[in-house]
Amino acid sequence: MSGPSFNSSAAYETHVVLNQPPPFAGRQLWTDDIALMEAVQREGAAAFAPRLAAYGGLAGDELYRIGFDANRDRPRLRTHDAQGHRIDTVEFHPAYHQLMQTAKEHGVAGLSWHEPQPGAHVARAGLSYLHHQAEAGTSCPLTMTHAAVAVLRGQPHLAEWSRKAAAPVYDPRDVPVADKAGITLGMGMTEKQGGSDVRANTTRAEPIDGERYRLIGHKWFFSAPMCDGFLVLAQAPAGLTCLLMPRRLADGDRNAFRLMRLKDKLGDWANASSEVEFCGAQAWRVGEEGRGVATIIGMVMMTRLDCMLGAAAEMRMALAQALHHARHRRTFGKPLLDHPLMANVLADLALESEAATVLAMRIARAVDHAGSDPVEAALARLGTALGKYWICKRAPVFVNEAQECLGGAGYVEESMLPRLYRQAPLNSIWEGSGNIQCLDVLRALAREPEVLAALHGELEAVADRDARYAAALQHWRDAAAPEEAQARVFCERTALLLQAALLLRARSPMAEAFIRSRLQGEHGLAFGTLPAGVDVAGMLARALP
Repeated sequence: MSGPSFNSSAAYETHVVLNQPPPFAGRQLWTDDIALMEAVQREGAAAFAPRLAAYGGLAGDELYRIGFDANRDRPRLRTHDAQGHRIDTVEFHPAYHQLMQTAKEHGVAGLSWHEPQPGAHVARAGLSYLHHQAEAGTSCPLTMTHAAVAVLRGQPHLAEWSRKAAAPVYDPRDVPVADKAGITLGMGMTEKQGGSDVRANTTRAEPIDGERYRLIGHKWFFSAPMCDGFLVLAQAPAGLTCLLMPRRLADGDRNAFRLMRLKDKLGDWANASSEVEFCGAQAWRVGEEGRGVATIIGMVMMTRLDCMLGAAAEMRMALAQALHHARHRRTFGKPLLDHPLMANVLADLALESEAATVLAMRIARAVDHAGSDPVEAALARLGTALGKYWICKRAPVFVNEAQECLGGAGYVEESMLPRLYRQAPLNSIWEGSGNIQCLDVLRALAREPEVLAALHGELEAVADRDARYAAALQHWRDAAAPEEAQARVFCERTALLLQAALLLRARSPMAEAFIRSRLQGEHGLAFGTLPAGVDVAGMLARALP
């Protein structure tokens, strides 16, 4: 038998695809995630499980696929039309609008408000966690819309805005709010001269009548500029004040603001952030004049929770990508996952991911009950700052470790991991960076006795379940109150204790490995340094069935 002739193309064939994992899309992100399913039930939202399952199917397939389209074709700013009229319009890829519509209709931005029942905030948190895994950019306007309702619903003159923001309807048309059944809301808080220090804002709010003002000034970050309205902070005669500025006025005219440019951001390419100038734009006062920071506190709690959820979701998706690859890729004669050192890395990532998820969902329950239970309100007050600091701080190094599991394939855009890596630092920066969160934790513990009591109650409830945990808790109790310079190490140790307590409370099979590695010091500074004797195979089976 002779081989192919010298002139046959088969003789020169080089492109044979071998040893590649199948595409990731087509997964069910809800049933894949045992830790999430258990947390939703444990934290009081079991009645919403069918809806979360439905969204998990969408997020792991259709939304996952179109997320690549939404990020490949970035938003474009059009300041003027062809005739030279000022229009200040941002154009998006159709996939962006499809993502927003699906999310809005399924309650990602409003379930907590338009179906107010026990567990609704936990269920909404679960929806946000699932959506963020598929496409993180759209989470920005969805989070802001959800959080803004917490502020607006207490303002009778803004009842229409509150109701329509919570409604499961997405309408991207640039028309007055009165012509829409559902709206989205953005924010404009920070300025060039002050980020977290919003009291340094110079934008002025000049009174028109009892509730209306004119805005003159600028915002350095003006997020999601095609939203229907924006919560902004400006200096009114009595001091810093919160205001709601519509994009379109009631008569259909464009409000008096100018989009100067879109931010060229590290991540979040599907969504737009901008710089803006206010040129006498009309706005309504929200809350009392001079009480702007106090007015937005409820919104801050909601956005911090979503920062936690977003970081936990990024870790979860990065872990799923790495595990999927390692199960199908063969190296040195066996699946990558069967190499003990790689298994240690992946089990360590699985441990970190589950701990992040249980903490985020526990704080979602605290937010859910904050209006009726003072203990839960105190825990929400502390937990949103503590959890935002720690979970968001862990996300970038986590995603990079997952990239390394794929090698070079994790560094190219056909993989989702570069997008996750670009996105991972955002949540630690947005809504107050790490130092702000740590200082807020210290202030809450020092000034609000109920906050310290709530934390102690949460940590001590499971002290009898593990002697090693009990010893770590006692060491934490014995430590002196930290000075400002030690705020980060204090918050880190407190967050780890709280995660350990929650894993014990959940009776998670991950609890022992977490306590040994994170509390007892049987761990290095890098992932993949779990101690000998932990059930690595069991941890991996739990992480992605």
